[in-house]
Amino acid sequence: MDIKLKLVYVFMDLLLPLMLGYFFRRRQYLSEKNCDKLIVVNILVISTVLSILSFWALPLKWELIWLPFFGILLSIIPGTAAYFASKHKYTNCLEKGSYLASAILSNSGTLGGLCAYIIFGEAAFAYTQIVGLAQNLVLFLFCFPMAQYYRQQSCSGIEKQKITFASMFLNRNQLPVVGLIIGIILCVSGVPRPAFLGAVFDPLVHIAAWTALIPAGYSINFSGMKEYYSSTFDLVPIKFVITPIIGYLLAREVFNDQALLGTILILASVPTGINAIVTARLYGLNLHVSGAAFVLTTAVFLVLVYPILFFWITTSSLVH
Repeated sequence: MDIKLKLVYVFMDLLLPLMLGYFFRRRQYLSEKNCDKLIVVNILVISTVLSILSFWALPLKWELIWLPFFGILLSIIPGTAAYFASKHKYTNCLEKGSYLASAILSNSGTLGGLCAYIIFGEAAFAYTQIVGLAQNLVLFLFCFPMAQYYRQQSCSGIEKQKITFASMFLNRNQLPVVGLIIGIILCVSGVPRPAFLGAVFDPLVHIAAWTALIPAGYSINFSGMKEYYSSTFDLVPIKFVITPIIGYLLAREVFNDQALLGTILILASVPTGINAIVTARLYGLNLHVSGAAFVLTTAVFLVLVYPILFFWITTSSLVH
């Protein structure tokens, strides 16, 4: 696909819905209740269907078996660093949960995929898809339960309920994981995916972006985020120094493909993902923390990090 067209898609699927969500809040065109309903539809319906369709047609090659591992690793590294950084920084559980989600979740899908494509071409999109799907597992199986835990911890003794394994992992927000399992079973069983479902996949990706990003834009409050820019600033070295260095050094021990190595480096360097805001909103965490992290790290990535990566990768042996 032409790079200019991809840039148009990024504007349409990333910037435009964010701006519309923010505009809807300012003009009060969308209620809090309907905004939450949009998130539920995105998770329960669209994300579940995309999980089934993605894994159903995903080519399971042995040489790519390490990619899901790196997808999870690129969440563990910043999450671990942020956990130690937040120990004495946040006493409020809603702030701490939102901060940790902002560290763990990265924009490896839309933004990371585009940036890798610009340098390495179409092959990079296959790599980012596999990594992104692994990170979705982190979202549904770790971040959602973690957010629920911190939400419960913030309640008073009377309101606080006992947290069980079933309440954290066996609830409707885990439905996309069920879709993922169904997709793997269909793929391994050799059941061919009907052609018309392939045609449905592309528009569903755009719908998924809009139903996720409109609520995210709706949740951004620049005045409320001001006091959290300084407390989330340590995500800059965590996201753009610690994670890329560790991720890239480990990747060099596993992969020889230079395009794959470069793609992993880019995915290890992307900013806080929009799912951090979605998680905070869905579980009632502090939206200003995740909003500040998203805006701050995205700005640093676009202005400083990606131009440096682009220059270094394109002038080194990573690009032939």
